[in-house]
Amino acid sequence: MAQKEGGTEQGCDKTRDNLGSKAVAGAPIAGGGVVVEVREKKGPLRAAIPTMPFPLAVICLFLNTFIPGLGTFISAFTVLCGARSELISERGVCCVFWLNVAAALIQILTAVIMVGWIMSIFWGMDMVILAISDGYRDQGLPQDV
Repeated sequence: MAQKEGGTEQGCDKTRDNLGSKAVAGAPIAGGGVVVEVREKKGPLRAAIPTMPFPLAVICLFLNTFIPGLGTFISAFTVLCGARSELISERGVCCVFWLNVAAALIQILTAVIMVGWIMSIFWGMDMVILAISDGYRDQGLPQDV
């Protein structure tokens, strides 16, 4: 009987180990676990988008909408002027600047087949979203964006 209980407990531990990769520590295991936080994994170009002041992000979105890549090109220079980016700590300011210039060139060169134009608009929208979420962070308000 004691062996059965020990065997049952070991089986329970194995179940916890299998669910451990899906469930967060401290979350209930029954019912599949609870998701506490979801983070989007970004590629190097997406992670290089700088967090700018809201008005400047809107101007870059406007420019990207009508002249693909221009707003992205201008945003590259904001990195040199102190704008933050997720990649600066890993790769440095100079590399993030050149990644943004490369993104602008990709947008300009592929605008002829509409891919760059659509990419440019989404890039501008991401700049505005980053500016809004940064504004909420600075004010200490909850982030629902």
